[in-house]
Amino acid sequence: MDIVSRLKDEMFLVLAMMVAAVAYISEHAVLEMGRGISLIAAALLVATIVFASVRVAHHAENLAIKVGDPYGTMILTLSAVAVEVIILAIMMSGESSPTLVRDTIYAALMLDINGILGLAALLGGLKHGEQPYNDNSGKTYGVMILTAMGISMVVPEFVPADKWHFYSAFTILAMIALYGLFLRMQVGKHSYFFSYAYPRSERAKADRQQHSREEPTAASIATILIGVVIIGLLAEFMATFMTQGLRHTGAPVALTAIVVAAISAAPEILTALRAALRNRMQATVNIAMGASLSTVILTVPVMEAIALYTGQPFIMAMTPVQTVMVAITLIAAAINLNDGETNAIEGMTHFILFATFLMLSALGL
Repeated sequence: MDIVSRLKDEMFLVLAMMVAAVAYISEHAVLEMGRGISLIAAALLVATIVFASVRVAHHAENLAIKVGDPYGTMILTLSAVAVEVIILAIMMSGESSPTLVRDTIYAALMLDINGILGLAALLGGLKHGEQPYNDNSGKTYGVMILTAMGISMVVPEFVPADKWHFYSAFTILAMIALYGLFLRMQVGKHSYFFSYAYPRSERAKADRQQHSREEPTAASIATILIGVVIIGLLAEFMATFMTQGLRHTGAPVALTAIVVAAISAAPEILTALRAALRNRMQATVNIAMGASLSTVILTVPVMEAIALYTGQPFIMAMTPVQTVMVAITLIAAAINLNDGETNAIEGMTHFILFATFLMLSALGL
């Protein structure tokens, strides 16, 4: 009976397994039906991946609640980045644009900082007014994102083509060094940079929510691992159908990147919005900024390692438009996350930047 109850709870993952089986059996038949059917199949797989990702994020959130900040949000962001890296690695192994990695990281930054943080601060600010958090976290995340983006996606514009592998190896080492120090700070004696002491009444409410949602730790870990494997299988079929469906359509190259970034960000959006509406902005800041940092600092070395192994470099240098948008975003974040409180106006500025990103992407810029 307990197994039946567990399967009911994991209905999304069970459904995802069934969809993966159907996709495996019908892959060639769908491809032979043409672009329209392939696009429909890709859209269905994207929806299935999002639902599976939400379930993975649910278990990651349960673990996060048990261990508390900053460990909790680290688990959430790492689970999301794992999904993104798996999808990217699978898509890059097929017929894909050499700019897919760059465009996906750029899209993820826009989604996380301008989309997630902007919308959460806007709605949370309208409901609660000013929402406090630890300003050390915003400053630390901001300067590390700026450094990581500059090293991996701005400087490559000036690296000679015949020396890309040297700089690629350097980038891998630089990202590992940055993440190693960041991880030590996040879980070591400087962990207070990423946490906030809420009033006792709010802590008591959070404790009640934790006990009401408590699930076995081993079950959550196992479900996360199984979910990531299922998502990887679905992503392989999604990449095949999407490539076939978009071929010769004139669709913006960035569309695939936005889809990949949105898939990994979908569970984070729900978690961050819930935290902001509960007046727990620290968790929102950790999720949005932490996801942005993790996307750059973990995705880049993995994909650069793949490039070195295959001998085929990716185009990592951002376009002028992307560079300007990233610069505006990080400057706005540095100003908005400097005083330890967010409000609706600050959220609106980021959300307008997110809308600008969508408009530029629709224009093919």
